Amino acid sequence: MQPTVLYAGTFDPLTNGHIEVVRHAARLAGRLVIAIGVHAGKVPLFTADDRLAMIEETCRPIVREAGCEFACITFDDLAVAAAHRVGATIMVRGLRDGTDLDYEMQLAGMNAAMAPNVQTVFLPASPMVRPITATLVRQIAGMGGDISAFVPASIAQRLRNKFIIKSAT
Repeated sequence: MQPTVLYAGTFDPLTNGHIEVVRHAARLAGRLVIAIGVHAGKVPLFTADDRLAMIEETCRPIVREAGCEFACITFDDLAVAAAHRVGATIMVRGLRDGTDLDYEMQLAGMNAAMAPNVQTVFLPASPMVRPITATLVRQIAGMGGDISAFVPASIAQRLRNKFIIKSAT
């Protein structure tokens, strides 16, 4: 039996880097659960419902093609708690560079101390998506830059619409 894998993040917005992690994670899992963090201390550009819709639209076909079950949830507590709720035994994390590795190793260590039955698996980013961050995508979109190389077309359109609406108010 293949494991349930949890991929947690903010996904504000979903980027091509996130999608690469989803593509690889779906090959490891019998069931992939994408968990969108919703925390009071963060003010995202997109609502949780918007992010759920973007992930469903973009990731469900990729995961289905891999022959994997798919679910997308929100959580407002620890990722390991979300992993326990969905029965995940693996949490995947994408790594872009050494800075990510340092942070993610600390996070994996803390998660292992809290949930020893949940293993963290790191998935390295390909050179094409390595520089992409959701923060930079939001900044570029907010300044009217071309983000088409960093996010799927439907998400690029949502970003353009979001910033047109913001500038009109």
